Amino acid sequence: MSSSDLSDSVRRSLNRYFRDLDGERPCAIYDMVLASVEKPMLEVVMKQADNNQTVAAEILGINRNTLRRKLTEHGLL
Repeated sequence: MSSSDLSDSVRRSLNRYFRDLDGERPCAIYDMVLASVEKPMLEVVMKQADNNQTVAAEILGINRNTLRRKLTEHGLL
């Protein structure tokens, strides 16, 4: 899967979300999208890294402490 495939998937999902609102006003879209994407991304990367946080942080390109905080926020520790 390329990054454009991922972008297209997000775009389709957001278009569907707005269509399904049926007149309701959207709220906090940014946080909703990040929360929807971040947890499964962390789960997959941690699995790929055999639950090694140092390796996972390197794969993600983030600091290990940041990874640990995000894992805690999503209840993945």
